[in-house]
Amino acid sequence: MPVVLFVCTGNLCRSPMAEALLRARLTRDSVNDTRSTWRVESAGTWAVTGRPASEYAVEEMAQRGIDLRDHRAREVTREMVEIADVVLAMTHQHVDSLKAAFPDCAHKVYLLSEMIGQRYDVRDPYGGTRREYAHAARDLERLIEQGYERIVDLVGESGRQSCTHAS
Repeated sequence: MPVVLFVCTGNLCRSPMAEALLRARLTRDSVNDTRSTWRVESAGTWAVTGRPASEYAVEEMAQRGIDLRDHRAREVTREMVEIADVVLAMTHQHVDSLKAAFPDCAHKVYLLSEMIGQRYDVRDPYGGTRREYAHAARDLERLIEQGYERIVDLVGESGRQSCTHAS
């Protein structure tokens, strides 16, 4: 079963919203039923395990018919990265951190904006206004929609490439 992992800092806003948006997009993809079996997950580089998604993130997803109320933050682990076919990070710093922590898995790690042929950071709305959350949610929605085929292609290309860490 293919696995896509989204990573941000606290796993409270951006990565849970991206996770939910990709799940919704996969559900809408009725052309290929096998995509309904994909696992989509999220984690944070500095997450406090167990914290719920931020209120505004929950509200933004609710406006799209997606329920984030059950989301609980978790810190990214080696196992998560190893299991994932593709790891999509929100910022250059996340990419750098993941590649430094898991150099043997670096081939799986991408900046989310790369899925549409760009290289920019998705701004963190945490602690910001509802408007900042709305902007982040729209940006994530655009990246998922426009980058969807690239994500699908990367999962297909991964061929379950394993991480080759030395024990």
